[in-house]
Amino acid sequence: MNARRITPCLDTKDGKVVKGVRFEGLSEMGDPVAMAVEYEGQGADEITLLDISASGEGRKTMLDLVARVSDAITVPLVVGGGISSVDDAIKVLDAGADRVSMNSAAVRRPALVGECALELGGEAVVVAIDAVASGKSWKVCVAGGREVVDLDAVEWARRAEGMGAGSILLTSKDADGVKEGYDIPLTAAVSGAVSIPVTASGGCGSMEHIYEVFAKTKARTALAASVFHYGDCTVAQAKEYLRERGIGI
Repeated sequence: MNARRITPCLDTKDGKVVKGVRFEGLSEMGDPVAMAVEYEGQGADEITLLDISASGEGRKTMLDLVARVSDAITVPLVVGGGISSVDDAIKVLDAGADRVSMNSAAVRRPALVGECALELGGEAVVVAIDAVASGKSWKVCVAGGREVVDLDAVEWARRAEGMGAGSILLTSKDADGVKEGYDIPLTAAVSGAVSIPVTASGGCGSMEHIYEVFAKTKARTALAASVFHYGDCTVAQAKEYLRERGIGI
């Protein structure tokens, strides 16, 4: 299997990095440019920048912020939030992103995934799936987690792959910010259902949690925020911990 990767996530609102629990109760954490630089210095494989209020507020991603973060780092930058057309995606890439992540707009108009893949190349297209438990399966959430739609998360991941998405960014709303570990059953189900890379997100509170999601699922990348933002460990420490336990990183 290909080596696994770690991506710190910078959720932003009004130009500042924020963190909450289950997408609510947001607290300001700091400046996204400074934090991106710090995490690159710690050994991050990429940086994920999500404008989490853009879709819910019906606006576009803050392109000036994307440009400032991109100019400050050399590792790949994944950007999401408010991308609802091919033109939006092109503008985000032109601002310095390496890949674009789309959630709400793709759910509401699935053809967008194929349009972006055709225009930009599938490797630049990330379909973000926010999922919430529903019995023994998971439903998709949109609008920053505020709306649950009647769409099975595993099936949606398969459809996204079929339409040309290059990767999946999978977040468990139930686990988000709780710091009790990734949703292993969800991550295993989605990563086992597709052949494109899956990034696991939501719930990381320790290096052990990163090890667990790599050991028990086919996730290619682990996204984490709280564990790094609050100084529980650095990216370098997490990578060393994984290497010691036989995980190619």
